Amino acid sequence: MLSRVAENLYWMTRYLERAENTARLINSTTQVLLDLPRGASFGWDVLLKVAGLDTPFSEHYPQADEESVVRFLIRDEDNPSSLLSSIRYARENSRTFREVLPMEIWERINGLYLYIRDNAIHATQSRSLRYQVLNGVIERRQSIIGLLLGSMSQDVAYQFLKLGRNLERADMTTRIIDANSAVCLPEEAALAVTARERLWMGTLNALSAYQMYRRHIGVHVRTRDVVHYLLKDPLFPRTVHHCLTEIEGCLLRLPSATSALDAVREARSRLTALPLEVLEEVELAEALDAIQADLGAIHNAVAQHYFYLHQQTQTAS
Repeated sequence: MLSRVAENLYWMTRYLERAENTARLINSTTQVLLDLPRGASFGWDVLLKVAGLDTPFSEHYPQADEESVVRFLIRDEDNPSSLLSSIRYARENSRTFREVLPMEIWERINGLYLYIRDNAIHATQSRSLRYQVLNGVIERRQSIIGLLLGSMSQDVAYQFLKLGRNLERADMTTRIIDANSAVCLPEEAALAVTARERLWMGTLNALSAYQMYRRHIGVHVRTRDVVHYLLKDPLFPRTVHHCLTEIEGCLLRLPSATSALDAVREARSRLTALPLEVLEEVELAEALDAIQADLGAIHNAVAQHYFYLHQQTQTAS
């Protein structure tokens, strides 16, 4: 397969996954705002830091209030990670190699782009409209992945699609977990306990993980249990551990993937070794930063080996 095509396939699914998970993050945040007890507050500037977008945001907006942050995350085309930008990039990537994908995929991605283009402004007008529009993005994106799973041969092209999806999903799962750090809990102990439970319930719901958590862990929503589940559970498809396993499976089906496989196995080894006490809130941010750094190392190894070939060829010629 051409290096350029492999890179476009990889980034197409990364952009689609980023769009869906940004929608999930915003919906989770919206639900948190509705459930906050007396004495609790939400820091929109912290949410931007969690998403890794605080610097580009400050270049265009004077203050991090709800209206500005939501607009920046959903429809600001100066933000390359906004919903609108991510879906537009995915659309452009898929347009250049339609012959590799099932015919209907282009139509679905184009339909998703037209949907967010026409409705993005409504998503910034009220919280209820925001929730509806973002759910529409999530549902349409899931239909695209379902079509890929059911109608595409699981060849080398498919492995790059799956690789990009799982790398982005693992990274966004850590950021959705970290979003709870944007909430300042009330000083009253009883209210703080209630608020913390609602926050983690919102995190589970954002990742469509609440029912599976109840089934496999229990009815009580505790910080340590939720974080341990979302990072280390091997079976739920949005946990970091499961994504790393999927990434490894993709690389095993690709040629000469030794360096990337080493990076994946090192990342999973460090994740497995994380002690439970590190998963408490005080040290959680550092643990999530380390996981994100490991995911970045995996991406770099993949890009270095598979995607820079066409750039080197162009330079040489």
